[in-house]
Amino acid sequence: MELQTKANSVMNDEKIVDLYWQRDEQAIKETDIKYNKYLLSVAMNIVHDMCDSEECLNDTYIGTWNAIPPARPVALQAFLGSIMRRTAIDRFRANKRQKRIASEFTVSLSELEDFITDDGDITAEIETKELAKTISNFVRSLPDRQMYIFVSRYYIADPISTISKELGCSVSTVKREIEAIKIGLKKQLESEGYIV
Repeated sequence: MELQTKANSVMNDEKIVDLYWQRDEQAIKETDIKYNKYLLSVAMNIVHDMCDSEECLNDTYIGTWNAIPPARPVALQAFLGSIMRRTAIDRFRANKRQKRIASEFTVSLSELEDFITDDGDITAEIETKELAKTISNFVRSLPDRQMYIFVSRYYIADPISTISKELGCSVSTVKREIEAIKIGLKKQLESEGYIV
């Protein structure tokens, strides 16, 4: 009975966004009730430190408060995840400047570095946007399962073992699928004229 009451007490996203628009501080409390665990997992996958993750969580709530309004997100979880990811990456970079630390984020990005070059032309702002659009279109074209794997690995920076557990398959199966996705992405980038 207690579990059912708790599940019923979780506010839906539209009502949470309405609270932000009304500038009601209850919006942050409701966001925390619903998305605390998810947001902390995004941060932990990047910074690998609970104190830093909790600070990122607070910064994410402040960023969300400042962004809504004028933004009115349709997918609140994705909106929050995007803010948390940027916040955690900034924290990771600050930590990295202070000391060298291992992170699932660096591991997942290093997997892509094998075939995406980092010359001055590609890093130019306009070309970077075009590259991002090409990758985004490629990801959207993937079957649901592969899209889930790509986003989990390269956007949320989930470890491969976590992805395999969530999909109910072996780590080697996920690794094979990641390789297939990377081969597909490489072909797509080459067809668009990128040197890989």
